Amino acid sequence: MYRITNIYVLAAFGTIGGALFGFDVRYESHPIFTNDTERQFVANGNPSSMSAWIDAQQYLDYFGSPNSNLQGGITASMSAGSFAGAIGAGWLSDHLGRRYALMIASVVWIIGAMVQCSAQNVTHLVAGRVVSGLAVGVTSSQTCVYLSELAPARIRGRIVGMQQWAIEWGILIMFLIAYGCHVGVSGPSAFRICWGVQAVPGLVLFIALFFFPESPRWLASKERWEEALQTLADLHAKGNREDPAVQVEFEEVQEAVHLAHEAKDLSFLSMFGPRVWKRTLCGMSVQMWQQLLGGNVAMYYVVYIFEMAGMTGNTTLWSSAIQYVIFLVTTGIMLPIIDRVGRRLLLLVGAVLCMAIHFIIAAVMATKGHAVPNVDGNSNLTWEIKGSAGMAVIAFSYIFTAVYGLTWAPAAWIYAAEVFPLKYRAKGVGISAATNWIFNFALAYFVAPAFHNIQWKTYIIFGVFCTVMTFQVFFTYPETKGRTLEEIDIVFDTDVKPWNTSKIHDGFDEQIERHMGNSGKDAASSSHAEEV
Repeated sequence: MYRITNIYVLAAFGTIGGALFGFDVRYESHPIFTNDTERQFVANGNPSSMSAWIDAQQYLDYFGSPNSNLQGGITASMSAGSFAGAIGAGWLSDHLGRRYALMIASVVWIIGAMVQCSAQNVTHLVAGRVVSGLAVGVTSSQTCVYLSELAPARIRGRIVGMQQWAIEWGILIMFLIAYGCHVGVSGPSAFRICWGVQAVPGLVLFIALFFFPESPRWLASKERWEEALQTLADLHAKGNREDPAVQVEFEEVQEAVHLAHEAKDLSFLSMFGPRVWKRTLCGMSVQMWQQLLGGNVAMYYVVYIFEMAGMTGNTTLWSSAIQYVIFLVTTGIMLPIIDRVGRRLLLLVGAVLCMAIHFIIAAVMATKGHAVPNVDGNSNLTWEIKGSAGMAVIAFSYIFTAVYGLTWAPAAWIYAAEVFPLKYRAKGVGISAATNWIFNFALAYFVAPAFHNIQWKTYIIFGVFCTVMTFQVFFTYPETKGRTLEEIDIVFDTDVKPWNTSKIHDGFDEQIERHMGNSGKDAASSSHAEEV
């Protein structure tokens, strides 16, 4: 069968898995309908494309006007399914292969969309959202694994980072579809069309995967050496097996597989064993910090900021839409150059800038705002800041979105996909993605009550998180830019301090020799020269 071998085409279709993530999960921050019912929902659940319907008369009439607690449960069911899917994704990917895991997830996504589209009651709808969540849990973790194992080291960051960009496109597309269905279609058909359309990208991904190669590293792990070598040659040398770069990478993969086979069968507890715990810490914490950076404040609840600044109606809607555009543009700008910048630099600069922005917003709100019983009838908000100070807060919220889009939004997914060795990679990235889901869900519940109870101090909390993550990144995250996945294994096993790993040049061959043994010296040395 014909196989697609152009890495950019593979990434373009493969990251549809990320678009599924954006379609029904994250960052539907702005309510299309701004009344108390929706505000209460946003305060009690993880905002998603569901927010386009919770106050629509079509939805309320059909599902019996669910109260805020029930509606929160309907929305949270997606996160529950996604967490379970991310936890189980590693086992599925290791046993069946990266490609087949994504194909199964595509089918599950289509089934979930069909169940939601045909929902006859709340229980039926919740079941559909749990099923869709299972698919998102798999795609959100294993798309990163798959692309990282296909991509050449020199462009791996931009290829894996495309998943984040696809998530952002999914967010925007879902919003536009939901808005169009609400204003242009009457009756239950409005939400059924919106939910049913979600099956289309899943179908496209499923069909495309028939023409994708399997990960050469997974093939090697199953000792399918001929297929692994041919796939590497197809991806990196137009099918030429004798190409020196292909031969070097193949020898590195062989060494990595031999080391992996020496390890015992893996359990989740083994992810915290003596040789792996540092990598697990990096993978899980980078996903945790991506949430605790404060993206939920900027993306989930930006509408609250606009309301506190005195904006209402369509002004709030389109001001929120501007934020989506900023997010898309900044991530799109970063992707072509992300492999020249380095992971540590992006994460450190992003953390420091976001820390400063949080503290600035807190200072402006504290000095220029004042407490109120409610804001425009919204009892969830008890702080008001208008005039030029309100515009300043909005401006800094936009700046935060730009910084987030340039740094942590793409870099966290890339880093999590790079730090694990072959035998642990699928499970490790699955656990990392599950960590993202847990904190995503927790913060969705935390932020709205925080705005109500501690107002501007909410930003102080996120500023402190940014301060702590800056220190952890500096002291525990090695640089992974520009190295093969096998070389990254060696970087973690050296005694070089994380802040010096970007400078590893002289003496790296000796580290490789000690790690692999003399048989791997020539191959690894050539690989290092090729990558540098």
